[in-house]
Amino acid sequence: MATQYPPGGTFFDTVKKSFVDVPVDESKDSAIPTTEFLEAAESLTTLFDVLGSAAFKPVKNDMNTNIKKIRDRQLAAPTLSETLQDLVLNELKEKKHTATEGLVWLNRGLDFTAQALRHNISNPSKELADSFRDAYGNTLKPHHSFVVKPLFSAAMSATPYRKDFYKKLGDDDAKVQVELEKWLAALEKVVAVLNGFLARKEAKW
Repeated sequence: MATQYPPGGTFFDTVKKSFVDVPVDESKDSAIPTTEFLEAAESLTTLFDVLGSAAFKPVKNDMNTNIKKIRDRQLAAPTLSETLQDLVLNELKEKKHTATEGLVWLNRGLDFTAQALRHNISNPSKELADSFRDAYGNTLKPHHSFVVKPLFSAAMSATPYRKDFYKKLGDDDAKVQVELEKWLAALEKVVAVLNGFLARKEAKW
């Protein structure tokens, strides 16, 4: 049984901000606006509620902790933090890196989510657990301590069956797939921009 959405609606109709609505300014070195990005990231964390297991709580909490680090910096220095790139470069100029480190970890979490869902919709015979496990190995796992790895591994094993998950996103499967693809493509674009930016020398601390 699907989660209750408006008639003909999907999970993506309920999010406060979609990554589709996060503009990437190609004319300004692919600048990403901080406020819209943080709202979209917060909305993404509600997807872990749809996955429906308490095991995903550490994943969601980790992302929300990193969102808060970035927002705290934005609130402390709003004129220096209008885009994520400005926020990072200006924070590092002050010999600080709390928000920058938060963005690195948050982007890994976003990359993990994007890779898991892309793998799953590209491989219709694969269960979610396989897709999330593969994505975890590619993104977060290499950076996690031996204490954290079992918590996240437990979440991978607690994912619902594929058919149940997609039903939870909406009753109309064709519409769910269209909306998921739009949202996922926008998320992947943001992650790719941030991966490129955060790998640059001036974004290191």
